[in-house]
Amino acid sequence: MSTSPITEASAPTTSKAQEPEETRVISLPGLCVFAVAIGVVAAAGAVIFRFLIAVVHNFFFYGKFSFAFDANHVGEPSPWGAGIILAPVIGGLIVVYLVRTFAPEAKGHGVPEVMYAIYHKRGNVRGIVAVVKSLASAISIGSGASVGREGPIIQIGAAFGSSLARAFNLVRWQKITLLAAGAGAGIAATFNTPFGGVLFAVEILLPEFSNRTFLPVVVATATATYVMHVVLGVETAFFVPTATDIQHGAIAIEQLAGFAILGFLAGFVSWAFIRVLEKCEDWFPKLPGNEYTQNIIGMLLVGSMSYAFFVTTGAYHTAGVGYAAIQDILNDNPQTFVLLGCLLVGKLLATSISLGSGASGGVFAPSLFLGACTGGLVGLAGQHLFPGSEFSIAEFGLVGMGAVVGGATGGAMTAIMMIFEMTRDYNVMVPLVLAVALAVGVRRWLITANIYTIKLRNRGRPIPTNRFTNMYLVQQAHDLMSPNFLLLDSSVRVCDAIALMDAKDVDHVVVVTGKRIDGYLKYDALQHRGSEAANLELCDVVSRDYLVAPETSIMNTVISRMNKHNRRYGIVVQNTKGIPRPEDVVGVIDRTEIAEAVIANHYA
Repeated sequence: MSTSPITEASAPTTSKAQEPEETRVISLPGLCVFAVAIGVVAAAGAVIFRFLIAVVHNFFFYGKFSFAFDANHVGEPSPWGAGIILAPVIGGLIVVYLVRTFAPEAKGHGVPEVMYAIYHKRGNVRGIVAVVKSLASAISIGSGASVGREGPIIQIGAAFGSSLARAFNLVRWQKITLLAAGAGAGIAATFNTPFGGVLFAVEILLPEFSNRTFLPVVVATATATYVMHVVLGVETAFFVPTATDIQHGAIAIEQLAGFAILGFLAGFVSWAFIRVLEKCEDWFPKLPGNEYTQNIIGMLLVGSMSYAFFVTTGAYHTAGVGYAAIQDILNDNPQTFVLLGCLLVGKLLATSISLGSGASGGVFAPSLFLGACTGGLVGLAGQHLFPGSEFSIAEFGLVGMGAVVGGATGGAMTAIMMIFEMTRDYNVMVPLVLAVALAVGVRRWLITANIYTIKLRNRGRPIPTNRFTNMYLVQQAHDLMSPNFLLLDSSVRVCDAIALMDAKDVDHVVVVTGKRIDGYLKYDALQHRGSEAANLELCDVVSRDYLVAPETSIMNTVISRMNKHNRRYGIVVQNTKGIPRPEDVVGVIDRTEIAEAVIANHYA
């Protein structure tokens, strides 16, 4: 049985003592300067990656060297005939070798590995991952595996951001910020969606949302988008002929109901995609043989599927990113229930099998494909049920794209904004918001984890389901402190202190010497010392790993100071000037108070 890339990647290659110390904190302007560099590299990576896909695709499908490739249009038939079935098999074997030999993290769809690095590896992504991921994903996509190109670009940008931060020994939060900036810049460069890239980083990746994390992400995505405009132009990812039509009046009620139904269906499609992908990622490693034989089996299925579509429809619909099929739906070309249904099921299976058997690529583009097919089916049904109405396959396909992306990834705002930026069709904004909200709700009702987090959960490395702002962090110290303490002189014996604490039912002691705060003790710690310490004085057993915090300090500041100075306790004092005196003490904060605040915040 093969080992998951996340498990392999988690094995440290160096001891903790050998890792560079994260000690440097740079200013926010300095962080934004780094973000500019990250945006440029992410855009360059996106351009190079596109050309790599073009070269690989032309070589595997046509046996020639060329940079000409438009994924939004159906390509010419391959001269290999049925032999094209072997293209993803050969490409897959090369991908397995690259991933196994150089970077196990490059396997799969990329975003879970980035999230794993953020939450479980202190934001560390090896630089070699960017190189291997580029090659492996270009070969997977170009040879016909059913995966997207956005996941690799996200991982490439994240790898550069992390590597840059590690080169300067930046502290963890700044390293994670630059990592997320690289990921957001990558997706912005891929789809020409600067705001969507920002929302992706904020909504899906960043554990903290504030000016210090938001601004670098904005700078990186804006830079990456500008560079892409200079190199490749300002065209949208998809062309929607109806986008320039001006909508007069509100949407008809039957259409609005159709969009609501589409939202529900998209939620079920998102759930099915997550479940089938999960099963494939678990099933293929259990097959006999090694990763090479498992990949051969999967890629034979994928190649046969794409060739079957070519024989019946004239296009390799399930091969590669699938943008041509999406564009055909958005062009409002005539469709049939049978074709859209087959495309929906075929793409879902082809993508799950590709990733499960070892391909390297993203799930965002396949989600767009599934959404376009789902929306097309609902739009086509509306045309039959309401003849003469304004039901449009293109508009329903467009809304379906956002609904499945939002449902599968959990990024509702990301999906809404990216669909608008990719098409610039403002007419569908109201139904898009409705459908995405319903899709996310239905998917969360069926399964809590999204398509990114379920892989981490199944590997025993879960991340928080709701990465909302921790409200307890903005409460003041006096709101969370324990006022249940005693002030005792350092000359008091331990046995007497325990007796006083029992009598007054308190858990904390602040030890003082004259007009000076000397330290801190907890009831459990005194009890643990046992009878041999009964006659010792408090000054002999006092703990001095504490800090003093004004009662109006917010908890985020208190906890940050405790972590920075390696302190376990906080003694809360009134807001006085100068050195705090014993009479200024109003409470204490230790792990119990922090834990209770976290639990209360979670269940509030």
